[in-house]
Amino acid sequence: MVHTEAASTIRHANDDFFTDPQVYYRRWREYGPVHRVQFSRGAPCWVVIGYAEGRTALTDPRLRKGFQGMREVFQRKNPEVLSDPNFQDLTAHMLASDPPDHTRLRKLVSKVFTSRRVAVLRPRIEEIATELADSLAEQDEADLIREFAQPLPVTVICELLGVPFTDREAFQAWTKVLVSDWVENDQRDRASAEMTEYLQDLLAEKRTHPSDDLLSGLVHARDNGDELSERELVAMVFLLLVAGHETTVNLIGNGTYAMLRNKSQFHALRNDLSAVPAAVEEFLRYEGPVGWATVRYTDEPVRIAGIDIPAGELVYVALAATNHDPDRYHNPDTLDITTDASGHLAFGYGIHFCIGAPLARLEAVVAFTTLLQRFPKLELADAAFIPSWQRSTLIRGITELPVRLR
Repeated sequence: MVHTEAASTIRHANDDFFTDPQVYYRRWREYGPVHRVQFSRGAPCWVVIGYAEGRTALTDPRLRKGFQGMREVFQRKNPEVLSDPNFQDLTAHMLASDPPDHTRLRKLVSKVFTSRRVAVLRPRIEEIATELADSLAEQDEADLIREFAQPLPVTVICELLGVPFTDREAFQAWTKVLVSDWVENDQRDRASAEMTEYLQDLLAEKRTHPSDDLLSGLVHARDNGDELSERELVAMVFLLLVAGHETTVNLIGNGTYAMLRNKSQFHALRNDLSAVPAAVEEFLRYEGPVGWATVRYTDEPVRIAGIDIPAGELVYVALAATNHDPDRYHNPDTLDITTDASGHLAFGYGIHFCIGAPLARLEAVVAFTTLLQRFPKLELADAAFIPSWQRSTLIRGITELPVRLR
């Protein structure tokens, strides 16, 4: 079926898009699974919102991710985004590359994030979660994001990579700027320059004083003949550090908020902790931490669902929309921890499937199990609480979550 109206119309997304993007997706879905979308800032882009079409697009080799080609498209459409050379350095990673570069880069870290290797980390993750819960237990009310959802994955990724935990506030602040769609260019340039310098210094320290961590291993591989360039090395560390904590923070935060707004779901899960792993999959489907998959571009005309997308266009797959497609999921806008959420695209699909998915799942299972065990009467501090959502198409997460613990 050719959706001619969808092909010829630009859908405008206002600032309230970040508050509840599903309102927009439901409206757009009436006109098909592929749309041209424009926000108040930036040029129009193509967005795939259908589940079947999105899953296919995530594996379509005609939708490219190579950095040089992407740079050319961005320079033509949004030249200010790539104005800073440091930002270019930070994006030269495997998530922004095509085979064979992607294959080579992913191979360097894939062995670290297997389910078997990640399972070994469980006792330490449980220990961290218990310590954070002990601290929470001393309070009547707390911001669950700041005091639990953030420090848990940040501590884990710092220990895994070999990044000083004392630096967390700095790299978290840079991350918030770099994943946001609504920051000024000079603010983004400053954050990328500072983070690039920080990562270069960190890698220099690992080169001089290596230890038993992933970053030391990457530096050692590079210095012993691997093809990893200095730019690729910095970008790899940036990707692992940012993706290794930002997404899991929001998986825990979004999932907890969703439960507390649906107390029957909270009570059901509290009474059957064996259901937590399946519930995590539903949290990922219902309000996953990634709104849109990272951008792709067409280097030749591509037809998706009867829509012809010309060469040289930016294409996004809205993961949050695909996971609410009624053609794939029954009652998709309802949280139901008993539903079969398998097949969701919260971690992407294809060769760019999130390499840290096993770690994120484990951290989430430990986090929700700990919260439900320790705080069986957990509730929103204010029943009328309205969250503030990050202004980012990439990251879907709330900035704070005030809760009452007892």
